[in-house]
Amino acid sequence: MTRWGILATGHIAGRFAEDLRLVPGAELVAVGSRTAESAERFAARHGIPRAYASWSDLAADADLDVVYVATPHAAHHDATRVCLDAGRAVLVEKPFTLDLATSTELVESARARGVFLMEAMWMRCNPLVRRVVELVEAGAIGAVTSVRADFGAAGPFPPEHRMRARTLGGGALLDLGVYPVSLAHLLLGVPQHVQAWAKLGPEGVDENTGIVLGYDSGAVATLSCGMVGATAITASITGTTGRIDLPEPFYRPGSAVLHRAGAEPETIPADLTGGGYQYEAAEVQRCLAAGLTESPLVPHSATLEVMGLLDGIRERIGVDYA
Repeated sequence: MTRWGILATGHIAGRFAEDLRLVPGAELVAVGSRTAESAERFAARHGIPRAYASWSDLAADADLDVVYVATPHAAHHDATRVCLDAGRAVLVEKPFTLDLATSTELVESARARGVFLMEAMWMRCNPLVRRVVELVEAGAIGAVTSVRADFGAAGPFPPEHRMRARTLGGGALLDLGVYPVSLAHLLLGVPQHVQAWAKLGPEGVDENTGIVLGYDSGAVATLSCGMVGATAITASITGTTGRIDLPEPFYRPGSAVLHRAGAEPETIPADLTGGGYQYEAAEVQRCLAAGLTESPLVPHSATLEVMGLLDGIRERIGVDYA
């Protein structure tokens, strides 16, 4: 059995706890929060035997194999560091941290300790998304020429909401835009050219953001994210001989449609269960069983390259969390 702990007790933590029930060999044995009341309430709701009133007490539990960090992303660095310092393997929610410097520090710390660390970019572990990547790599649509993806939420989010709070790393880019950017990176790698524009809110975070990534191969990625309107949340990958469309939500699609030149469209169904978090949990367990300290599906290099891209985009749109 792989014994899991969850650090934080919010909505995402609850969804992860439910999906963990679907993972063979997984056992959720502990939860930690900043207060005993929150931890105990979460433990009772999900049938967890141990509840801790601090992050450090959870991390000190020697019975844990891995901790899932589900705090708001402004706290990812500190929470993950507490776990790594205690020698615990960690799965940390996306975005990894607020910037490349703190992300790099966590990766270097994990490597120095020989401890497993992975960003919970569940899209990269999704079976259908993995199938799409395999098709692209096999040349099903020829050479990729463009990637288009959007992720916009309608809101409205009040000024005190974490999406608008600059001190919490608010804005559309890190919360929603990380998905389109990660998809482009998954298919095309690191771009050689980056352009971006955003409408900023009174709090100094981005409300509506457009991004264009250019590659020396000639490929382009046109991406958008926002919190002022519900977009289609779809994606299209175009190549020289075809196209693959991903319906809403593209990061956890229920199907994909393959268009090949001269052929009828082919629908590729997804045989998915649960909410989708179980696939990243299963990948963590696979890696731990194999003695790996990072996942080949979500390698440290990808996490750092995407975070570097997000830093560059934030610089261009004028969003600073310092």
